[in-house]
Amino acid sequence: MKLAVFDFDSTLMDGETIDFLADEFGIGNEVKKITEEAMSGRLDFFESLIQRVALLKGMDYKKVVDICANLPLMTGSKEIVKELQKMNYKVVCFSGGFRLGTSPAKDKLGLDADFSNILHQKDGVLTGLVGGDMMFGYSKGDMIQRLQGLLKISKEDTLVCGDGANDLSMFEKADTRVAFCAKDILKKEANIIVDTKDLTKILDYIKA
Repeated sequence: MKLAVFDFDSTLMDGETIDFLADEFGIGNEVKKITEEAMSGRLDFFESLIQRVALLKGMDYKKVVDICANLPLMTGSKEIVKELQKMNYKVVCFSGGFRLGTSPAKDKLGLDADFSNILHQKDGVLTGLVGGDMMFGYSKGDMIQRLQGLLKISKEDTLVCGDGANDLSMFEKADTRVAFCAKDILKKEANIIVDTKDLTKILDYIKA
């Protein structure tokens, strides 16, 4: 058995969940600036997440659920998951975004598991608070290490794929490191770089 871990936003999904929400709420530009700073490694991920979610305070929760259930999947996402599973990979999604987005995608793509954060809501609106598995810059590395231990899968048999600075911690735990349409900070640590928005391009590098 092998392990493949994909980031969600701008990797398995074409865009950033929080940017879609912010656009609907009329604060798109403000949130996008913070997202860009975080993904480029210029701003601490935890701080950026707290700041951005706070700006969504008061947004209608039903609208949030609807947007998250209909996020656009990346070209090749379904194909890459199926092909990797045929190659004996457990395919998992780690996201600094939200369970409302990753869970529907898990079902659509046939992923083995998803780990992400929870948007807190009360009385049908977002409170501006967030919690969960993927709050910090080190969270993905911490979680992948736990999964490797649980599944008894080595670093050598682990593939990771992401696009931003908060994926660096999981890059440290895998021998196959894919930077997908990624920021320069992540490309420097990758041994596979794909700059085309098509996840099946990864197969050119890993098929036996």
